[in-house]
Amino acid sequence: MGRDGGKPLLLLIGSSARRSREFILRSVSRRYALWLLQPSQVTWEEPYVVGGTQVDNTRPELLVEAARQVAAEHEVAGVFCYDEGLVTPAAHVARALGLPGNSPETVIACRDKNATRTALERAGVAQPASIGVRSLEEARQAAEKIGFPVVLKPRGLAGGMGVRRADGPEDVESAYRAASGASYPGVPVFEVSVLVEEYVDGPEISVDAVFFEGEGTPLAVARKKVGLAPFFEETGHEVDAADPLLTDPELLRALRDSHAALGFRTGVSHTEFRLTADGPRLMEVNARLGGDMIPFLGELATGVDVALAAADVAAGRRPETTATRRRAAAIAFLYPEHDTEIESVTVHEDRFTPEVHSADVMADPGAVLRLPPRGYISRYARVITLADSVEQARAALLRAPEIVELTGRPVEESP
Repeated sequence: MGRDGGKPLLLLIGSSARRSREFILRSVSRRYALWLLQPSQVTWEEPYVVGGTQVDNTRPELLVEAARQVAAEHEVAGVFCYDEGLVTPAAHVARALGLPGNSPETVIACRDKNATRTALERAGVAQPASIGVRSLEEARQAAEKIGFPVVLKPRGLAGGMGVRRADGPEDVESAYRAASGASYPGVPVFEVSVLVEEYVDGPEISVDAVFFEGEGTPLAVARKKVGLAPFFEETGHEVDAADPLLTDPELLRALRDSHAALGFRTGVSHTEFRLTADGPRLMEVNARLGGDMIPFLGELATGVDVALAAADVAAGRRPETTATRRRAAAIAFLYPEHDTEIESVTVHEDRFTPEVHSADVMADPGAVLRLPPRGYISRYARVITLADSVEQARAALLRAPEIVELTGRPVEESP
């Protein structure tokens, strides 16, 4: 691990998965020195960090103590975190050290979808009707009250995990089982653990926006592709620098009002909407960078480094938000046709067209990929395209299954 070279120091709370997050550290480490706090030793992160502390970063009291020890020996400029399960402990560290960031209460209100719904209702932000339930019987009653179709989702998760549509009474039990059974490390399980919500039809989008001193700027609008119905597995995204939603007054108003209602003033957020015939309906607000390589797509398309903007505001600096490119980027995630044990995944670079930016393996030999509800985000590869128009980027992705070859053997659809 190298020294900081005079760069401002950020405490990095968790590094997450290398395949999906290394681009963040590669970018941010050019401007900032990073000190990693996580339970394991520094491994793949070594080229990007100047030091590390092994600590249980899911426990705020232990994390704060470890952060204080680093701050006693180094001048710390901010706290940087992009992991869904760690944004709350990270907020505790920022508050304890008097550093920029949102309060833990604000972050908790974003992570707890029931709290989000309550805050947005008070603020008059358009959203689906929602009822929190703690049992299958309550779920049935809530579904009847709202009216079918409905969507059942875990109260504290993101990325479509455990989210399932129920078109009628006969679907509620399996949907409740999927929503109540999904989990993610570091995410709390609530007594009222499932939300039953009005099904809102229309295209799904997400907005990665940066907030500095309460002023919000959208940096990347991603138009989401979903599959594996009746689940809502995210199978791809498209980011267009020319997307008119970047300047849409109604969307910008919903973005501003929702964050003000939650007390979100500093940082990058990932907010999801449905575009209905009656305007945007807000689905959820996440107090972190978007996943699924969306910030990377945003930089490819616009030239604005979303990850670096997040680091800048964490350090109390005004971020750079002016686009320098006008292109379109898209990503497709490849899933097996059935539950599969991976034997090999091969990228055929000789099959790339000019619009193919990259293709990456996401599952190793021996891994077992299970489709919902037995497993989620079970991807064996991703393909990213970059073109002058979103239509060209989308068309190039049609060849993704030819570019990446999967060999494996079927496994039983259990548990």
